[in-house]
Amino acid sequence: TLKSACEAMAKGALFDVTIICTTDDHQASYWMKRLSEGICAAGSDGSDSKFPLVLAVSEDWGAGGAGNGLGTLYAYTKAVKLAKEAHGIDLEELLAKGEVSAALFHTAGKGTRMAPLPASENNNKPGVRLPVCHNVNDQFIPITVLEAVVKQTGVYAKSRKGRLSVFWGDQVFVPSAAYEYTPTHHIDIMCTLLGETAPTAEEWSAQGLDKYGVIAVLQGEAKNAAQVEKVSHATAVKMLESLGDIGQVGPSLGSFSVSSAFLSALCKEYSTELEEKTAKLDTDPHFWMPLTLPAEEYKNLMEQKGIDKEVSHKHHERMTAFKATLDLTSMGLFGAVDVGKDACWWDYGQLKLYSTNNL
Repeated sequence: TLKSACEAMAKGALFDVTIICTTDDHQASYWMKRLSEGICAAGSDGSDSKFPLVLAVSEDWGAGGAGNGLGTLYAYTKAVKLAKEAHGIDLEELLAKGEVSAALFHTAGKGTRMAPLPASENNNKPGVRLPVCHNVNDQFIPITVLEAVVKQTGVYAKSRKGRLSVFWGDQVFVPSAAYEYTPTHHIDIMCTLLGETAPTAEEWSAQGLDKYGVIAVLQGEAKNAAQVEKVSHATAVKMLESLGDIGQVGPSLGSFSVSSAFLSALCKEYSTELEEKTAKLDTDPHFWMPLTLPAEEYKNLMEQKGIDKEVSHKHHERMTAFKATLDLTSMGLFGAVDVGKDACWWDYGQLKLYSTNNL
C-alpha cells in the first residue's frame, strides 16, 4: 500500500550501492560528496561497513550521447572500476554472489526542458530543489530531485540483491502494489498494470495505450512479458500472437532491473561499442523489443520510427544470437513489476510539471 511504502522510505531503506551517471566529472564529485554525507551516509548505524556506497561517474561519450541503453552499461563499467580503485570493492563479484543490491540513476543532460531552473544550480539538473528539508551533514537543507528519487526507490533494494536497478533521476513515484517480491526474470521492468484481464480494443484506446510504451504480460504461470511501443490494440495482438495470449497490459515507467548474469553478458556483447564510445542505443527499441518481439514485427515497428528494415533485421539477429547464450532454465527472460494502479507519480523532467507538482 501507499502507506507501507511511505513508512519504508521514512525508515531509510536504501540500495547497498548507489551509482549516479552525471554529465561531467565536476557533478560526479559533487554528488559523491553530497549523497555520502546525507541520504547514503555509511556507518550511520555505528558499524564500519563501506555500505551504503556512492559511486558517481560521468558519461564522457561521443556527440549525441550513448542513449540510456549503452549509457547504462558504460556507467556501470565505470562504477565497477571506481569501486575497485577507490574502495577495494569488487562490485561484479558481490553482485554475482547476490551479496549486494545496486541502483543506477541517470541524470546526464543539460536539463533544457527544465530551463531556467537548472541554471540556479550551476546547470546541475538533478540538483534542482524541492520544498522539503532534510538532514545533510547536520544541516537541514532543501532536498533535491535526485535525493528524493534515491530515497523513494530504496524500497525495492531488499528484493534486488544480485541485481542492478536502473531509474531516471527526475521521476519520483510511490508504489501502491507490493514493493517486496522475488524476481523471476533476468529483466523486469516497472509498469502500471491495468486490471486482471487484457483490455478490449475500446479500453485500449480509452486508456491511451496507443500513446505509450506498453508492457504486455502473457497468460500462463511464467508471466513472461514483451514490450510494444505506441501501437493500436489490433497491432499489439497481431505482434504478440506468436508468443501467446495477452493477460495484462500497462504503460511502462521505463525503470528496470537486471540480473548480474544478464548484465555481465550484455556488457560483453557490447564491449566494442563501450570501447569506441560513438554508438547510441536505448533500452526499449534496441534491447527489450528485439529480445521480446518476433523479427518481422520488430522490423515493422522500427520502420515506423524511420529505421531501415535491413538495419533492424541485422540488429534483431544479433540480439537473438545473444539471447541464445543466456541460461533461461532458472529464470525467465523478461517480466513485469507492477507499481499499482493507485501509485503516486511525479515527473520533474519539465518545467511545467515541476510547477504543477509543487504549486
